[in-house]
Amino acid sequence: MSGSRLAAVIAVTFALSGTVAACGSSDDGSGGASGATTAGGGSELDLTIGSLVPLTGESSQWGPPFQKAGALAAEQIRGAIERAGARHRLNVSFHDSQALPQDALQAARQAVSEGASCISGPPSSSAAVPVANSLAIRDGILMITTATSDQITGLDDPDGLVNRSDPPDSYQGPTLAKVIEQSIGGADGKTVNLGARNDAYGTGLADTFTAAWEAMGGTVGERVVYDPRQPSYDSEAQQLVQGDPDAFVIIDFPETYSKVGPALVRTGRFDPGKAFTTDGLYSNSLADDTGAEAIEGLRGTTPGAPRGATASRAFRELFTSSAPTDVPLEAFSAQHFDQIMLCYLAAVAAGSTDGTEMAAKVRDITRAPGTRYTWQQLPEAIAALERGEDIDYEGASGAIEMNDAGDATAGVYDVFEFRDGKLREREQVPVAQQDPSGS
Repeated sequence: MSGSRLAAVIAVTFALSGTVAACGSSDDGSGGASGATTAGGGSELDLTIGSLVPLTGESSQWGPPFQKAGALAAEQIRGAIERAGARHRLNVSFHDSQALPQDALQAARQAVSEGASCISGPPSSSAAVPVANSLAIRDGILMITTATSDQITGLDDPDGLVNRSDPPDSYQGPTLAKVIEQSIGGADGKTVNLGARNDAYGTGLADTFTAAWEAMGGTVGERVVYDPRQPSYDSEAQQLVQGDPDAFVIIDFPETYSKVGPALVRTGRFDPGKAFTTDGLYSNSLADDTGAEAIEGLRGTTPGAPRGATASRAFRELFTSSAPTDVPLEAFSAQHFDQIMLCYLAAVAAGSTDGTEMAAKVRDITRAPGTRYTWQQLPEAIAALERGEDIDYEGASGAIEMNDAGDATAGVYDVFEFRDGKLREREQVPVAQQDPSGS
């Protein structure tokens, strides 16, 4: 199903800029002022979260799954609020980020104008960086994103407002290098040709992969960085296939690769079975968008959710069984679910819906020494936080363990492959640390 049809389907259930509201018990049925103390000892909270998802434009195939995951999180929070007897009110509004910087910033401003003090997303790095700089940091809005660019780690963010629910590219680059090393019989003396889109995501991940691959003894032959807005890529494709490399690395999104992939096939020298990619091309619709001959045998890495973890399995079952059932589970769906959870839990921990005060708590609730609670134990987590206890939230995506820069440092990567036009998961590997020579 195309991205536009998916957006149309999910809009039946969740309006594009609509709101999912969750209320706890209250004498008058309304949420109270932020930070007001209830008779039960907790704080009366009225929290609005703005979720930025790409429902149109590039990356639109991910928008409906992310929106569905966010709405499911809001539903779970609603039930937990009721069971915990908390006097909390939650509104989650969804806004189309379109994966473009200006559109994402406009969507974020709309969310804030509607009262949002926490932003979930936007997922693309090229959109997340300007939203972080121009809105979240400047205006004191807590922001939790799946954008992976290392530029986010280096932001001037003294209040810790910008955080991530998945590891940055400084982890994925070494992980991809290890996967390629194991797949082609070592890195020493092996040459990889690399193609990447020219934006924060593409060049940043290309740099971290290159550093890791070279540290392992490998060589990057051709490095082709291309404008994702070009009408055609025949000359770039010819450069990318030069020299008979041992492997190819492609860092892209489906809308651009739908033109890059066929250009590579036209060279007559591209073997997708020798090619590797990253989370940007993890898409169930890639064969339809690009053509099977450009992806058959293509392998890659994407942040995953540990298959053996009860909470991760339960999320997968919840997602696939919930309407609309024809919206597929995509990469980062679990992380978007966790972003809504973390916005809410940070407010409970802070006893406030002020963005800066929530930011002071969000990292601590994802790591030791707090008591571990999964999303299935949300009522118990709420009660613990309202007693002033520390928690360590383990989400649908598994352990998060944010460091002091707000980057998630735990988790796994799925190694996936395209076979017979279908996306298949091969295995899971642990997150590789930034020093690739330590293995």
